[in-house]
Amino acid sequence: MARFDSFLKMVVDQKASDLHFHSGQVPVIRHNNDLIQLPFRKISESEGRRFILELLTKEQVEELEKTQNIDFIYILPDGSRFRSNVFYQNNGLSAVFRIIPGKLPTLDELLMPVSIKKLTNVGNGLVLVTGPTGSGKTTTLAAMVNEINMNTRRHVITIEDPIEFLHEPIKSVITQRQVGKHTSSFSSALRSALREAPDVLVVGELRDEETISLALSAAETGVLVFGTLHTNTAAKAVNRIIDAVPDESREQVRGVLSVLLRGVVAQNLCKRANGDGRIAMLEVLLQNWAISNMIRENKVHQMEGYLQSVNPATSGMQSIEMSLAMGVREGLITFEEALKVSEDPIGLRSLCADIEEIAG
Repeated sequence: MARFDSFLKMVVDQKASDLHFHSGQVPVIRHNNDLIQLPFRKISESEGRRFILELLTKEQVEELEKTQNIDFIYILPDGSRFRSNVFYQNNGLSAVFRIIPGKLPTLDELLMPVSIKKLTNVGNGLVLVTGPTGSGKTTTLAAMVNEINMNTRRHVITIEDPIEFLHEPIKSVITQRQVGKHTSSFSSALRSALREAPDVLVVGELRDEETISLALSAAETGVLVFGTLHTNTAAKAVNRIIDAVPDESREQVRGVLSVLLRGVVAQNLCKRANGDGRIAMLEVLLQNWAISNMIRENKVHQMEGYLQSVNPATSGMQSIEMSLAMGVREGLITFEEALKVSEDPIGLRSLCADIEEIAG
């Protein structure tokens, strides 16, 4: 057992989400999004290096020295798994570890709306799951793959960096590939995947023009493609896809996207009102004639206003403010917490105006 394991065991025992282990600083855990110092001294540069290098294989050390950072999965003797990033910073070698839940989540356990479950039944096209770093995108995506695996017979290929949740085949055939271990890049894996008879492709991150173009091509061939982006809203996600290609190709991509985009789930994590963990608040955009027309006619900026006007019960869509207001109304989150992630605080306050403790 590595000496470092005692720090990670504390993350597990305290039901925290992250460990920040930085040379020159006291180790810190993240609990319900609050950073809390551990009862330990500052880590010197030499100590930090010894602690962290003890976790790495010879090959990982070589990669670290070559690239100055490395991503990998670290597993404790009890089976607890961590998504890990080791890197150099001003005070020396440092690392951040995020715990991966041992049980695959379900959409029902995550309190996802019915419209999210319906997206897993779509035959083809593109579905985007977006949000800032640490907003639970990977968990939502894992729950959607789990839903497919439990209820349909399809071949699902995931391309991840690194592999976090492990999927055992239930009804579907699951192929999981890790960038840097099983393939050289997302784009290389995507090109290969199209020759592997997939029904569903899950791309850990749509990070460059080539990956985005290949994902769209896969969707055009009849594959259902899921991908993630680091954007706060559905409209920004659509713009990110379009802006990733050269100017001369954007009109064509708008046309393709207007036909292929099935939905966008943009999420943020909020502290639960009872203090028991966090919950995802979602903006949901689904394909219909109006949305397709906005994309095709380069009027993506109108999406935010459109989402604020829809009826979630009949359309399956909702703005982030609608989701936040519902969370406040149901007692899942506080109004103060909702304000922290709102894109339109005035609109949120209006939606919550009839709640007695806020109105008063």
